Amino acid sequence: MSEADAAGRPVSEAEPAAASATGPQPEPQLELAPEPEPAAASGASGVPTMFDVARRAGVSHQTVSRVLNDLTGVAASTKLRVEQAIAELSYTPSPAARAMAKRRSGSIGLIQAGRPDYGPSNAALGFNEAAHEAGYTVTQASMRSLDAEVLRQAVHRLALQRVEAIVLISGEREGVGVLTGIDAGVPLVVVASEATPGLHRVSMDQYAGARLATEHLIALGHREIRHVAGPADSMDAAERRRGWTDAMRAHGLEVHAPIVGDWLAASGDAAARTILAEGVATAVFVANDQMSLGLLHACFASGVRVPDDLSVIGFDDIPEAAFFTPALTTVRQDFEALGHDIMATVLDVLRDEPDAHDRTARVPEVIERASTAAPAG
Repeated sequence: MSEADAAGRPVSEAEPAAASATGPQPEPQLELAPEPEPAAASGASGVPTMFDVARRAGVSHQTVSRVLNDLTGVAASTKLRVEQAIAELSYTPSPAARAMAKRRSGSIGLIQAGRPDYGPSNAALGFNEAAHEAGYTVTQASMRSLDAEVLRQAVHRLALQRVEAIVLISGEREGVGVLTGIDAGVPLVVVASEATPGLHRVSMDQYAGARLATEHLIALGHREIRHVAGPADSMDAAERRRGWTDAMRAHGLEVHAPIVGDWLAASGDAAARTILAEGVATAVFVANDQMSLGLLHACFASGVRVPDDLSVIGFDDIPEAAFFTPALTTVRQDFEALGHDIMATVLDVLRDEPDAHDRTARVPEVIERASTAAPAG
């Protein structure tokens, strides 16, 4: 996995070849679509884009790309609508993007944006393994924090290396938003637990996993259950919060405002001090295992016994969770399987499968250990 260079640009594992002795050669430019506007829009120069055609025809930009490249899997009526939209807008496709779409390189681009946490890192490993099994190489770019411009550059550089598709692993909405505004000339696949119009999506069912976690606590007899949530821009955090909320309401239990953390142990420690100061909760559902570790630390420091005084359930089942004190009850996600799901979706898209599988419903499972028990009394 590579990091950003000194200038803040993502460094991939396979950079373009150095310029020849005759001097640098001009790079083909990709067509970047503008942000969607309420009215019919065109590029900054007034030139219509593939996204304008897609909006006019009422289809995705991938469908427009299929029509432009004479690929199968597009209904005759849909193709006619796209061709009419192209004529009405006088759209001329980007030569570079069309050429890239027709070339087969045997390589897939992978972008990881965000901290190299256990989940995203293992999903990326699973994806690499599945790509290798399918006969593809993976060209990878990484960035420690999501930056919209750096992400656009990463997509641009990968497309110039003639990858056949680009995958983004990032839990932040901003990253998905950036990709919806790029016409890279190749399919774009994202790992996202929320709907992503115009993009191919893969995910695990974060909502279902959170409901299972909350139902586990309720089944033990808990009624005062607090939630330590992940960051506001995280799609996974939002889905886990929604699952907790719905499970609580389904049982007629009061839903208190979650305490928002940042996925790190220190924020779990801080959240615990707030919860313990209230002195009401008998259980806590924490949105990931690292914050659970911080919460357990604060409980120990305050003399609060887990699970005798407070039950704690986490999310992810990182390898260390079984060795926390006490061992952490948590929700296990199969990140390796997620990586294989990503590659399977890429293959569906590249083969232009008309009925591609929906790979957004893999449900995590509760792993019961020593940190949860029935409330005292």
